[in-house]
Amino acid sequence: MAQPRPGGTSRHRATTPRKAGGRAAVLATALSAAATLQATTGPAPAAATPAMATLPATARADVTPADATRADAPPGHAPPRHAPPAPATRATPPWTEGPVFNDPLGTVKAQHTIRTRLVRLTDAAVPGSTIKAAVYHLWEAPVVDALLHARERGVDVQVLLDSTSRTDRPNNPAYSRLATSLGTDRRKKSFVSLCPADKSCLGDPRHGKSIMHNKFWLFSEVASEVAGDVAGARDVVVQTTSNSTPSAHTKFFNDALLLPGNPALYDAFAAYFDDMLRGDWRGWDYRTASSGLYKTYFFPREGTLDETDTLYAVLNNVSCAYKDANGVERRTRVRASVFKITRKRIADKLVSLKKAGCAVDLVYAETDSARSQGGTPGTWEALHRPGGPSLRCYNDDRDPLAPGRKLTTPYIIHSKYVLIDGVYDGRRNKVSFTGSQNYTAPALRENDEVIVKVDDDSVHDTYRAHFDRVRKAAWPGTADRTDLCRGVKPLPPDGEKPTG
Repeated sequence: MAQPRPGGTSRHRATTPRKAGGRAAVLATALSAAATLQATTGPAPAAATPAMATLPATARADVTPADATRADAPPGHAPPRHAPPAPATRATPPWTEGPVFNDPLGTVKAQHTIRTRLVRLTDAAVPGSTIKAAVYHLWEAPVVDALLHARERGVDVQVLLDSTSRTDRPNNPAYSRLATSLGTDRRKKSFVSLCPADKSCLGDPRHGKSIMHNKFWLFSEVASEVAGDVAGARDVVVQTTSNSTPSAHTKFFNDALLLPGNPALYDAFAAYFDDMLRGDWRGWDYRTASSGLYKTYFFPREGTLDETDTLYAVLNNVSCAYKDANGVERRTRVRASVFKITRKRIADKLVSLKKAGCAVDLVYAETDSARSQGGTPGTWEALHRPGGPSLRCYNDDRDPLAPGRKLTTPYIIHSKYVLIDGVYDGRRNKVSFTGSQNYTAPALRENDEVIVKVDDDSVHDTYRAHFDRVRKAAWPGTADRTDLCRGVKPLPPDGEKPTG
């Protein structure tokens, strides 16, 4: 059943979850890449080069369904499939929910963890099923190959890209290959399509230039990788921070959240995908959808007030001081990892939470600043006010193969997650938010973007382990007065320079 598409007010509206039939509401969670990464990743580089311990995808415990909290309400308001392991060696089903992470400083296999997961899902799509992919930039031959092979098997393949996926790399054959094989007619069951030039599909053009910045994949049905192991999965959603570009794997730290067997969220994402295809920006209105542990937020979102800034409202739900079960005074911890933070209200809110007693840690790659804005202070100055959060910049242009030489495309943090451990929305909890949205004004008001909230302790703890390792390795780290960290040499929206 398609989710309703309400419109008109820019208020939060949660769509009604659809029953999952005989399937459990939430599948047992295990991150199947963990053993592979732990076994294959080498030691971290020396301190003189971009350095970080390998980031294994840590397995998490089973989870049980829980009611979704009102995450956005203000306080007081209610590798390839060709050589699979033998069945006896697989301890968990292949399509299990939870986050996975790439490691740009690990082995080739570890670098491409996210891409491998997407290619394997594409390879497993059954004939007659549908793949929908909304990706900002798609330039990689292995991903294109997998999509075209799926179409040859009888899978309906629908791909939506930002217009710059074609124009930023005019010599890259990805778009032309997709267009030749899938066609470009949106009325067909298979196609590749572009949002309008210099505009997102749903953004109001009065705002000026915008982008379709989404990075999600939908699989209506995938088969088991091992015959006789499990029956496969339906209604699979993958929300990632990774574009399909070379540097997304080899230079950028990204995450991907896999949600199989979730028809309510699948339908909500599919309806949003179809809305982007229609491009009816006049009729579009920000919406949310909830299902068990998960809540999704679909952008752009019109408005000018803090109440219509979703991330601000999330942070406004945090209470800093509380007592644990033993009556001991504790403080809520807020950890954020983001590529760009140029929305000053978010920087100010992080500072205010720190001053209110929260422990606030931020790993970022780029801000704006007086140096980048002709003397007008920006988020860099706001975050560095006395009493502000703990800061680490990860924007490392040192070439590990040629000391003294600078990289064109640096190593950066490209994830966009917020982790809250303490009191959230009036109760003790651990919640995580991830998605495509950077903390910029266009990402909120103009771009096509998605955020996913996960209300589960073990998912939070998996993200926290990743955060701790990235924070420890971040360079220049606390010495973040570099031009890169202060936005004097800003990277493109996807971080990918033409070469490097």
